[in-house]
Amino acid sequence: MKKLALAATLLLAAGCSPGLGVDTYPTEPGTDVDCKALFADAPREVAGEDSILVDGGNAAAWGAPPIVLRCGVERPTVLDTDPPCNFVDGVDWVSETTADGFLFTSIGRKFYVSVEVPDEYDPAADALADLADAVTKHDPSVTPCQ
Repeated sequence: MKKLALAATLLLAAGCSPGLGVDTYPTEPGTDVDCKALFADAPREVAGEDSILVDGGNAAAWGAPPIVLRCGVERPTVLDTDPPCNFVDGVDWVSETTADGFLFTSIGRKFYVSVEVPDEYDPAADALADLADAVTKHDPSVTPCQ
């Protein structure tokens, strides 16, 4: 009986712990099913960091500070400037420098996926390499960059 009570207490404690709050973001219509599958198949570890719970299920995250994966995001405006394409393990990305790291957005695929990587993770491409299989599986390539 003590084991059952302890297990119930641990489950309640785990269920009550708050997750990471990720701001809602505009998503492209028709990406919900693919994005949920992508989040479900995301690796348990990225850039050596364990996954963390995200409130609302609108993203996936790892570590502290968090590496954040968003799916079905809007077309990045950086594409208007013809930025260089970064190829990492089968996925093409454009990158932008942010106040505290980098924002990578997949390109040439059915929809856009973004990954925020804080400065603390060096090289930032390690996170992209760890996420490549899940992105490739759920967001098929349409037009690889040249």
